[in-house]
Amino acid sequence: MCGRTACTLAADEVSRASHYRDRGGQRRQPRWKDGDSDKYRPSYNKSPQSLSPVLLSQKHFDKNAPVDECVLAAMRWGLVPAWFRENDPSKMQYSTNNCRSESLLEKKSYKDPLLKGQRCVILADGFYEWRRQEKEKQPFFIYFPQTQGPAHLKTEDVDERPCKEPQSYPSGEGSVDLKQEDKIDSEWKGWRLLTIAGLFDCWTPPSGGDPLYTYTVITVEAAPKLQGIHDRMPAILDGEEEVRRWLDFSEVKSLDALKLLQSKNTLIFHPVSSLVNNSRNNSPECLQHVDLQAKKKPSASSKMMMGWLKSSTSSKRKEPDIGVVKEEWPSEAGPERKPKAGGPLQQWLLGATKKPRIN
Repeated sequence: MCGRTACTLAADEVSRASHYRDRGGQRRQPRWKDGDSDKYRPSYNKSPQSLSPVLLSQKHFDKNAPVDECVLAAMRWGLVPAWFRENDPSKMQYSTNNCRSESLLEKKSYKDPLLKGQRCVILADGFYEWRRQEKEKQPFFIYFPQTQGPAHLKTEDVDERPCKEPQSYPSGEGSVDLKQEDKIDSEWKGWRLLTIAGLFDCWTPPSGGDPLYTYTVITVEAAPKLQGIHDRMPAILDGEEEVRRWLDFSEVKSLDALKLLQSKNTLIFHPVSSLVNNSRNNSPECLQHVDLQAKKKPSASSKMMMGWLKSSTSSKRKEPDIGVVKEEWPSEAGPERKPKAGGPLQQWLLGATKKPRIN
């Protein structure tokens, strides 16, 4: 299934990495819903109940907005149905972190938001999955192949291009139109985020209070490449067209949208430390590639990677949700320090002289 993700980009980087196309083919950059960029926290180890960046139609918040205009929101992982009658969402008796694509129309918790068009895209650097072996479980980090080219393209269509620092745009409601002359410079060349299909709902406590937006990750049968780790995987949307169709609930009706939920055999992965098993551990070590043949002794490439991770932490990144001791972040990080383009994962996978071994 999917019980842990990572999203280490800062809020403005998430926006730049989430370009999409509207119905007219115009490239656009989503802005954050009011106040949500402050709620979001980058994390190397996101677990259910934490807030994740989610892309969805602006029309869910503004009835006068075009359905193909997208916005970013910070939503809590673990869907709380609108009809739930308790005042404390933690009193739900069943898990809604994941929902199986095969049974979306069978369970009210998922059928209602699906038929209302409440489709969303969860954004993440990648997700963790555990392979059972003898008496223990071995965790893996799973993500899109990273190439020096525009990060919005479908995996098979990515060209080799030199990296270039992307431009930033003002924050606010709605999306920013990218003019023709700005398209090349504005293309995000950093880490390509996973785009995961999900459903969301809005719950308000019966006794009154602020509405709570929550989501669930849709899962499908694992692709052949991943079946040796687990028999299920998140439903991945590969490329702008699949993202657009999943979010455009007016043009693409529910039954047609379900056809987009397919196993994707394009993802790659590497083994990581069991440190990630505890959701309170939230540091670059969670993503570190480990040598399964010599787990007790870190390899030279692992040590090098940790150096890159620690030296390139962006000054824009807020402190993670939980479990990180401040000393784990570089002491020199501050407003005066320029972050390296693309963040620590990008520097590692694209700039390293030694690549991690991909199983």
